[in-house]
Amino acid sequence: MPPKHHLVLAGGGHSHALLLRMWAMGPKRRPARTLISLVSRHSTALYSGMVPGLVAGLYQPGECAMDLRRLCARAGVAFLLAEISGLDLERQELLLEGRPGLRYDRLSLDLGAVTAGDPGGGRPVKPLEPFLAWLGSLPPGAPIRIRGGGQAAVEVALALGARGYQPELLLRGESLGLGSRSANRAGERLLAAASIPLRRQVPSDARADLACTGSRAPAWLAASGLPVDAASGRVLTEPSLQVLGHPDLFAVGDCGLIASDPRPAAGVWAVRAAPTLAANLQGSLEQPERPLRPWRPQARALQLLGDGGARRGQPQALALWGPLALGPSPWLWIWKQRIDRGFMQRFGALAPMAGGATAQPMACRGCAAKLAASPLSRALARLPAPPVETPSPTGPKPANPTSPLGIQGKQANATRGQAPQPEDACLVSTTASGELLLQSVDGFPALVDDPWLNARLTTLHACSDLWACGARVTSVQALVTVPEAGPQLQEDLLFQSLAGVRSVLDPLRASLIGGHTLEGRDGAGLALALTVNGTVAPEHFWPKGPLQSGDLLVLSRPIGTGVLFAAAMAGAAEATWLDGALALMQQSQAELVALLQAHGCRACTDITGFGLLGHLGEMVAAAGPGIASAGVELDGSAIPALAGCLELLEQGHASTLAPSNASALALLDGPIRLKAPLSAAQLALLIDPQTCGPLLAALPAEQAPDALAAMRAAGFAQAAVIGRVLGTPP
Repeated sequence: MPPKHHLVLAGGGHSHALLLRMWAMGPKRRPARTLISLVSRHSTALYSGMVPGLVAGLYQPGECAMDLRRLCARAGVAFLLAEISGLDLERQELLLEGRPGLRYDRLSLDLGAVTAGDPGGGRPVKPLEPFLAWLGSLPPGAPIRIRGGGQAAVEVALALGARGYQPELLLRGESLGLGSRSANRAGERLLAAASIPLRRQVPSDARADLACTGSRAPAWLAASGLPVDAASGRVLTEPSLQVLGHPDLFAVGDCGLIASDPRPAAGVWAVRAAPTLAANLQGSLEQPERPLRPWRPQARALQLLGDGGARRGQPQALALWGPLALGPSPWLWIWKQRIDRGFMQRFGALAPMAGGATAQPMACRGCAAKLAASPLSRALARLPAPPVETPSPTGPKPANPTSPLGIQGKQANATRGQAPQPEDACLVSTTASGELLLQSVDGFPALVDDPWLNARLTTLHACSDLWACGARVTSVQALVTVPEAGPQLQEDLLFQSLAGVRSVLDPLRASLIGGHTLEGRDGAGLALALTVNGTVAPEHFWPKGPLQSGDLLVLSRPIGTGVLFAAAMAGAAEATWLDGALALMQQSQAELVALLQAHGCRACTDITGFGLLGHLGEMVAAAGPGIASAGVELDGSAIPALAGCLELLEQGHASTLAPSNASALALLDGPIRLKAPLSAAQLALLIDPQTCGPLLAALPAEQAPDALAAMRAAGFAQAAVIGRVLGTPP
């Protein structure tokens, strides 16, 4: 049945991570007829129990990070990478920075915490990610003054000492803050054994490098009008985890507090709240008339405090249970490590969506969903000749029967039997001022589950056809297909999609002038197609060719999106690889038009579904009547690749369009030659289909160095010269 409700999970805390795992392992526990979205500022969530070991250098980041994007994919949940800025209770909307808010029917808050109190000039230890980035920038052996007490401050100090820094713990009072005299004494023994100074009664204005002064919930929760605890800012809830006075809202973890039975913020309670949260979210959506299950947290929780190996030997740990303290002991550390690794193994045990690189792959989305060149070429060739010739910006260009990609899947630019013009956009007319009016069409099934981000990526991808011709985008029409769903959900999906389109057009001063909508059938998901219009002066129009001998080929940014997203569907792509790719894909290439014009660009194309080699083959073949095709020397080692893509290609991952693109490899035995032999993975990269791919421009050799420097200064840090035009091949 189509969904009719929207459940939004705000934050990627431990409770929400476990919730995703439950739904992935047991789909029947997932609320029926409900679209679910998770919003998080990071694509991974660090497991708090292993953070001290990470700081001490005992773990690698990947060992203690839960991949939220991968969990969402397994659980059928949309993942949105965004910063939450507030909550509009009246409109039932979660507010996000830099993009439209997200409307909800149910909202669950599991946001983690920030460092409480005045940091006294020190860097807050929470949120963790900025703290870890700062730590990585420090020189070895740096002194670090830590303000604060309690278990977190002691563990951080011990971990920093184990890593070779020189920490010093600054207390405002006398107590270490571990909850009991015996615990404080045990903690002091650990600090003394690690030679970590402990200063008491430190004035509040004393300088500190790091603040570890307890935690509180994000301030926007109180500012939104939610009932919160005055001391900690945590949202007050019923035992059912519903927010007091707001039955459609739930709060857990470090940002939630049961008003009648409070517990301190700790990972153990966040973990144990997850089953109750799962049951009550499902119950409130499926059977709202029935009472929800109360959660009765245990009175005490076992806390294991590790020293990170600060004694330069076997790591040790303390066991704290209320007023009791046991240790320190190496055996307690072994126990703690077993618990922590066991927790993380619960997430690593989830089966890949497609069974890995050797299983039958799932069909790729984005531009990798385009029709392969061969059936497209044959279908167009069967059409009879048109009654009227289609105009061309550079004059009629016959098809090149020897080019494996003489026909473009995205821009056929042909009518009934006419050979498609090998340009990225077609000429519609000439304006009154003499400019060429160009048009292109592009689109594909949703590449990502976030409708706003998907529309933004699709629009950037479609606009690159015009940018590759040297044109300015002026207007767009959109064809949006939304899945079957309740009217409110369809409205929200359409709004988010159109807002994503506008996020690209508004900075360009281009208009969304119209469009059409469709409702998907038989389970069809979100899809977007765009007609893009633009103008360019005739003297500034860039064809794909002919290429001129001696010109250098400049690629504006790395490639590799096809294999990255194919591997993501198989659960094999690391979160940081996808984060980096998506950040780069969202970078508009509009400013490159003026930059390349200023440096004498003579030919250009954008690298999309047919891969670098296929689209370079179009440039090589784009010669006019009686003009011999140019040859190209390609420097494969200079081609910039997105992080992780070569590793994935070596492992056998590939886009489902790549086998069809492999026909372009025949060009390496013809007009395109390699400067040096390439590995199998490097060859596979040449035919990898790209979404939001780079521009490939042919520039005069004397202009290329300055152009490259200007591109890098403009933010295209990995722009590179990847080849040169040789002239007519033998």
